[in-house]
Amino acid sequence: MTDETVPDPPEGFKLSRRGPYTAHNGPFFHRLIDGQVEHAFFALKRHCNSLGIVHGGMLSSFMDGMLAGAVVKETGFSVVTVHLSLDFLSMARAGDWVLAEARVTRKTNELVFAEGRARVGSRDVIRASGLFKPVHRQAT
Repeated sequence: MTDETVPDPPEGFKLSRRGPYTAHNGPFFHRLIDGQVEHAFFALKRHCNSLGIVHGGMLSSFMDGMLAGAVVKETGFSVVTVHLSLDFLSMARAGDWVLAEARVTRKTNELVFAEGRARVGSRDVIRASGLFKPVHRQAT
């Protein structure tokens, strides 16, 4: 296995097809369990900082996309991020599968609130909450 080889994902996960930014930073995977979407990525060496832990920017991008995905699923509209709050709780390292889930917590006429967490095994790595504005066009 090279530094860029991604092993087969955990059972039930499929490759996510997203925009060019996300495709460049991934690959990302998803699966549906009891109506909830779970997201994942395999931490590669290129996702890590000089300390050998997954870079906060990588985790931030992953969580932003994952929260937005929950909002798109809930509303059917594309969204833009208005606010993102992150709590870094632990570390992920190259070779770890990072799994995450999100849920919509509140909707108004103009904004949608979501929260989620990512973990390695049973250990939480990052917790996030966000505020999203639907763009009035159907999500693709």
